[in-house]
Amino acid sequence: MLEHVPTWLGAMLHNVRAGHARLAAVDPALTSDTVIELSSPAFASGARLPERFTADGVGVSPPLIWGDVPAATRSLVLIVEDPDAPAPRPLVHAIVAGVSPEIRQFAEGTIVADGAGDLISGDVGRNSFFSEGWLPPDPPSGHGEHDYAFQLFALSEELDLDANPGRGALVAAMAGKVIGLGLL
Repeated sequence: MLEHVPTWLGAMLHNVRAGHARLAAVDPALTSDTVIELSSPAFASGARLPERFTADGVGVSPPLIWGDVPAATRSLVLIVEDPDAPAPRPLVHAIVAGVSPEIRQFAEGTIVADGAGDLISGDVGRNSFFSEGWLPPDPPSGHGEHDYAFQLFALSEELDLDANPGRGALVAAMAGKVIGLGLL
């Protein structure tokens, strides 16, 4: 993947980044004052993502745990993005839509291709490489440190989406329906 970009080119693109201001959680139509506690037993917020979850390791999705969601929650959505990617928008590492509000965690390796998904754990959507499942982080050599934003949205209603939604369709469908937000 991107680790095959020559180091000189990665270094040259060091200041080319999508930026944190383009994360889904910053979109005014997707914000909420209600905070959902979101964490991982595998790493602390702001800490380096362990190699196990990257392309240099096994490349499985990390475990995630979240607290109570607002009582009116009908559906949860997880979007994982890299705002430091050398692109106009953050690189999408994972999308999971339609998660039941009863669910409070994803075990390690949960985010995998799932076809049309199910009514409890939701539907895994398309990442930036147009494939279903977890896209293991693999920033270009020489590009510098990258952040990975795990964003959990509580929605006031279930979304009517095609199977395996992409970021654009998902963000448009979520607009005005976010009643809680967790960020790791």
